Amino acid sequence: MQNEETDLPSLIPGAVDTHAHVFHQGLALADARRHTPDYDATLAEYLGLLDTHGLTHGVLVQPSFLGTDNRHLTEALRACPARLRGVAVVAPDVAESELQSLSEAGVVGIRLNLIGLELPALQTPAWQTLLARVNALGWHVEVHLQAARLDGVLPALLAAGCRIVVDHFGRPDPALGVLDAGFQYLLKQADSGRVWVKLSAPYRNWTAPACAASGRLATQQLLDVYTPERLMWGSDWPHTEHRHLASYPAATQWLDAWIDDPAQRRAVLADTPLRLFQFQGDTP
Repeated sequence: MQNEETDLPSLIPGAVDTHAHVFHQGLALADARRHTPDYDATLAEYLGLLDTHGLTHGVLVQPSFLGTDNRHLTEALRACPARLRGVAVVAPDVAESELQSLSEAGVVGIRLNLIGLELPALQTPAWQTLLARVNALGWHVEVHLQAARLDGVLPALLAAGCRIVVDHFGRPDPALGVLDAGFQYLLKQADSGRVWVKLSAPYRNWTAPACAASGRLATQQLLDVYTPERLMWGSDWPHTEHRHLASYPAATQWLDAWIDDPAQRRAVLADTPLRLFQFQGDTP
């Protein structure tokens, strides 16, 4: 499934890929990391994939293995300011000047990648100050966390007035799928009006053969409560740690299997992410 040249169903003009990473070997790596890639995922390659698959915009997410050093991310964003937006990783005591610099480069959110980590003490003054700054900039907070642990983070973020983007279907337990109590908790957060969910990286939740069917079941439940106005699609390119299971064509084909209605697909692929990631110059 690694053939990036597979023929694809036509994607909706103006579509946004809301989750991808760019990096190359030789960048400074975080001391604490789960993964060390032995390959490059360049901006030029990513832009070529967008072009090939009819996508006009992309969102670059800071890889966990680069920690809070967002220099490569912002360099990529500055190279394509109209086409790209970014999600950075920052420390709670980050300087205001750095946040402003990130914003000027095209960053529109921060990511809390908490897989394998303790939950942050979001009620502390340092975190509360950061979240207030995030809100003032019109940014969102992206959360990558197993579904069973979402209730340890989302209430504090909602109480702080944040807009929240939950990664990869909310990461339900592979053995439980939509029956995971954490996934059911995520469904209930739709009533807040301030949570969005990415339909992305199904292989991080289910076996490759189950990605279409299990992803469809989860998508239909999410559509019922979140509506297409708060769901988005992402390729998760270059599929770190799962390159043997996924490809860009597969990511688009899975979406075809998850959503049938053209109007819903238009909203998920274009209308919703164009607003949330501020490609249209406004905030939701």
